[in-house]
Amino acid sequence: MIFDFSRRDFLRTAGAAGVSVATMGLSRPAAAQSNSNVRVLSIGVVGSIGATDRRQIAGHPSAEIVGLCDVDANYLAQAKEEHPDAFVCADYREAFTTHVDKFDAVIVATPDHTHATIMLTALANDKHVYGQKPLVHQLQELVLIERAIRAKPDLVTQVGNQRMVFPGRRAAVEILRSGVLGKAIAGYAWIGSPGRNQYFNFDHVLSDPTDPPAHLNWNLWLGPCEAKPYRDHLLPLVWRSWWDHGNGGLGDWGVHVLDVIFFSYDELTSPIAVKTHAPSPADTFHTYPCRSTITYAVDSDNFARSFFPIYYSDRNQAPSRAALGLPAGEWAESNMTVVVCEGGVLVLSAGGALQIWRDGRVTNGLDMPSLPGFPELNHWHAWVDNIIGRDTELRTPFADGVRITEAALLAVKATRFPGQELRWDKSQLAFTDHEQATQTIVKRNYREGFAPPSVG
Repeated sequence: MIFDFSRRDFLRTAGAAGVSVATMGLSRPAAAQSNSNVRVLSIGVVGSIGATDRRQIAGHPSAEIVGLCDVDANYLAQAKEEHPDAFVCADYREAFTTHVDKFDAVIVATPDHTHATIMLTALANDKHVYGQKPLVHQLQELVLIERAIRAKPDLVTQVGNQRMVFPGRRAAVEILRSGVLGKAIAGYAWIGSPGRNQYFNFDHVLSDPTDPPAHLNWNLWLGPCEAKPYRDHLLPLVWRSWWDHGNGGLGDWGVHVLDVIFFSYDELTSPIAVKTHAPSPADTFHTYPCRSTITYAVDSDNFARSFFPIYYSDRNQAPSRAALGLPAGEWAESNMTVVVCEGGVLVLSAGGALQIWRDGRVTNGLDMPSLPGFPELNHWHAWVDNIIGRDTELRTPFADGVRITEAALLAVKATRFPGQELRWDKSQLAFTDHEQATQTIVKRNYREGFAPPSVG
């Protein structure tokens, strides 16, 4: 949610009062619901994670799935078996015109290109929102989301960032925010994807147009995108490889490896530049492998210089351990985050394995002194808790999701201009040194009937 003071100020105030809190992703809970249960509409009921989101939230004792919406009739039928009393519809717009008084909150677990239109419709109708990552598909949509959450400060929002419940990841933020490692110099994040699997079209094969399957409403699936023919292998999950629908590996994983950097440093508001090295782009698909530098201007004692770069790569393009001051060895996994500070290096895996390196010696991050406890936390239940007024740590409300997603989206969009530095000004929604980039990779032309509403 939006605060009048920074989370670092909150931490200092809480510390002075003798209160131990986890510092990032904190949100003031909205007023408790007047009804006993939070009535939830699930949009995107199966897919890659829709079923998990729905079942986890339904498992909260104060939540009830009352509505199901999906463009795939087969998925709707599957979910209806688990929630026989829920209303069903294929078009999210029908849910808000016909059933709007039947639900209090919305899960949005749809393909990336539809996130903003659905989330903003929910916020405009005063619904709490749990939205899957990446938060949005277009840079302009970040500003629309920011405007909406400022206008609706009592609505509880949450990005699908379930890995932030791991104690090692929560401890990493506490350590960096404490300043025990000294001033920050640079951040590194890298991922193993995209690969040859069910999520990505590794070979960039464009099949011939064909009729969509009878159970799929293709027009509704396209949503805000321009009309185009259906092609096999796009669904159920390979749309992540498509420029118009997904955000490639960098966008898909950004919230899971960049998040800790932003939770630790409030000063990283909006980048001033991005430069992504990548092969020549393809019209239809995202390209890979990618190596991006996202640069922030900073004026804070928490940083060693007046700028802070984040180096973000895919396809296992890990940095040199020697160049980071680390001994030879293997990384814990293929999805990693490293923050280099003047007094040490923090090394963190997406799964929560945490190491602190100082003077060639390693410490298990959870053994660092003065850390608070990290009680068990259910990522999905925390969203419901905050809706009913229960003060539970809320990881990645939309206010934080905007900052994380902006960095990832800039890295992704810059692949259309490989090797070129693009100077970014979010206040103008423009690349100040590149008119073509401003005209082509900042926003989309929404198809009639699917434009997001203005909120705030």
